[in-house]
Amino acid sequence: MDYATLISQRRRRFAEVSESIEDPSLFENAKRATEVMREHRRLKETLALWDELESIRSQISDNQELAKGDDDELAAMASSELPELEQRVPVLEEKLQYALLPADPDEDRDALIEIRAGAGGDEASLFAAELMRMYQRHAENRGWKTEHLGSSPSDVGGFKEVVLRVTGDEVFRYLKYESGVHRVQRVPATETQGRIHTSTVTVAVLPEAEEVDIQIRPDELRIEVCRAGGAGGQHVNRTESAVQVFHLPTGLMVRCEDGRSQGQNKERALQILRSRLYEAKQRETQEKYSATRRALIGSGDRSEKIRTYNFPQSRITDHRIGLTTHNLDGILAGDLAELTSALQRTEMAERLAEAESSNRA
Repeated sequence: MDYATLISQRRRRFAEVSESIEDPSLFENAKRATEVMREHRRLKETLALWDELESIRSQISDNQELAKGDDDELAAMASSELPELEQRVPVLEEKLQYALLPADPDEDRDALIEIRAGAGGDEASLFAAELMRMYQRHAENRGWKTEHLGSSPSDVGGFKEVVLRVTGDEVFRYLKYESGVHRVQRVPATETQGRIHTSTVTVAVLPEAEEVDIQIRPDELRIEVCRAGGAGGQHVNRTESAVQVFHLPTGLMVRCEDGRSQGQNKERALQILRSRLYEAKQRETQEKYSATRRALIGSGDRSEKIRTYNFPQSRITDHRIGLTTHNLDGILAGDLAELTSALQRTEMAERLAEAESSNRA
C-alpha cells in the first residue's frame, strides 16, 4: 500500500483541523467541537504511528549497514538488534492500516452493554451474570471504568437483565464485536444426572449517545414513578424511587430502579434511552456496509448466534470467523484480546479490500 500519499493527505488535514481548534467560535457548537477534537486526536495518533514506523525502518537500514562493517563488535551489536526491530514493522503497519481506514465515528465513544438472559431459564440468568463479570474484568484490565446502570436479578443469583456503562479510551472500538447471542453449553449445578444443557444470553453493545446526538423533546416522553421491586434494603422498599420512561414515538420503554433517588434513576433511564435511539439510527446506515462487516459488528439482529462457550471441553468458538480457542477460563476472566484482535483483523482486511475496490472504480 502507498502509505506516503495517504500520510501526505492526513498531514494536510491535520493542519486544517489544528487551525480550526484555535478558533474560539468552534466551541460554541458542542457537537461540532466534539467531532473536531476526536478527528484531531485520531490524526495525531496516525501521524505518530507513521513517524514511529519510519524511524524503525531507518534504524533497520542503519543496522544492516553497520552489520556489514569492519568493526566486529559494532557489527555484532547491530545484528543482534535487527530481529526485534524487524518484528515491530508488521505490528506498526497493521496499526497504521487500521488508522488509515475511513474512521468509524463511534469508535471513540463510551458504551452501554445490555445483557439479557435468553433460552435456558435460571441457567441463562446465571450465565448472564458471568458475562457481566467478564466484561467488568476486561474493562479493569484495559483501564476502563464500569458503572452499573440497572438490573433485574433472578431468584438464583443471576440476572434476567443487566445494563453496564463502560467509559475509557476507544471503548466502543473494542466492545462492538460483542453484540449478538452468546450460547453456553455445560452441566448446570441443579442437574442431577450430569446432562449438558444449552442456554443463551443476548448482548447488545450500544455506543453511548450524548444529548447533542439525540434530541428528545419533553412531549415525546411519559415518565412514571413507582415502588422499586426486589432486594435493596429499607430504602428501596419504602420509597417510590423506580422510574419508567416511555418514548412515545418509538414505543421504547426503559425502567431504572437501582439508583437511590428518582432523579438518579430518571437520569440513567434517559441515558439508556438516548443510546438505544442512537443505535437504531446508526443501524440504518449499516446497510451500506459489506455483509462481512455487518456480521462482525452486528447487523442489529439480536437472534444472531455469534459465540459458543463449551465448558466440558473448555472451548470457545466465535462463529463469525470460525475461530476456536481453549482458553475458556482466561476469557471469562476478562482476557478478550485473542478474540477481539482476530475480529479486528478480519474487519480491517474486508475494509481494505473495499477501499481498494472503490479506488479502482
